Amino acid sequence: MRQMLWGFLKKLVIADNCAAIVNAHWHEYETLPGLSLCMLAVLFSLQIYCDFSGYSDIAIGSARLFGIDLIRNFNYPYFSRNIAEFWRRWHISLMTWFRDYIYIPMGGSHCSRGKTLRNIFVVWSVSGLWHGANWTFVCWGLYHGLLLSVYQLLRINTKRKELTDKGCHLPSIKETLAIAFTFTLAVAGWIFFRSESITQAIGYFSAIAHNPFYTAGDFFWARPMLFCLALLGVEWLQQDKQHALVFSRSTLFRFRAARWAVYFVIIMLISIYSGASQEFIYFQF
Repeated sequence: MRQMLWGFLKKLVIADNCAAIVNAHWHEYETLPGLSLCMLAVLFSLQIYCDFSGYSDIAIGSARLFGIDLIRNFNYPYFSRNIAEFWRRWHISLMTWFRDYIYIPMGGSHCSRGKTLRNIFVVWSVSGLWHGANWTFVCWGLYHGLLLSVYQLLRINTKRKELTDKGCHLPSIKETLAIAFTFTLAVAGWIFFRSESITQAIGYFSAIAHNPFYTAGDFFWARPMLFCLALLGVEWLQQDKQHALVFSRSTLFRFRAARWAVYFVIIMLISIYSGASQEFIYFQF
């Protein structure tokens, strides 16, 4: 039930509020300042994460009520330090399927450098097409294939599996920069994913570069962004847990009243701040 509650919070409060802003303003990219365009792209990145991971939390929690254990589908992907780690943490069930049934049978990384790069691009071309017969999805897949190929060519270590914070509340400067860079790369890819055409995606990037960066009073994205930052803060502190509402018995939450106070606050947040109902994004795929 706790995982379901966290999933409902992510879907109804975060994803749906982000969706309302993104859907209302995405097509205004030619006139919006660069800062607002960047914030819209970030909101969509968090919308698709909270929408899909929220759905996964609801499904996993529901299954556990019937004694069925489903695999974890998201492992805090926006805390990744490189793009390969990001894809080990994102949509784990699908990425595992691509790895086991396409990448490894073709030879995976246990072959020549050229064939390894070929395998990467084949997998990501298929991944793009899996999401839809649109050039934007193909470009999104090829974009991530290119990023992963660069990591492969530069022999950058992408096998790290330890927690990002290594038991600390704050990451090191090096890890902070790595997380920020990886997040920026992911957000850039989501612009292709969200755009309706390649022309729109290119126009969006062009507008970020050429429009005025800032316009006074243009903060229509502020409230959902605050929700997103609060959620990411909680998930950062709980990233060693299966989900954010798994509490350590060595803290204040060993007391039942403290735990139920948290549940009550979440229920109130859902009741007060739920956005307009939006269909789950991944229902279209």
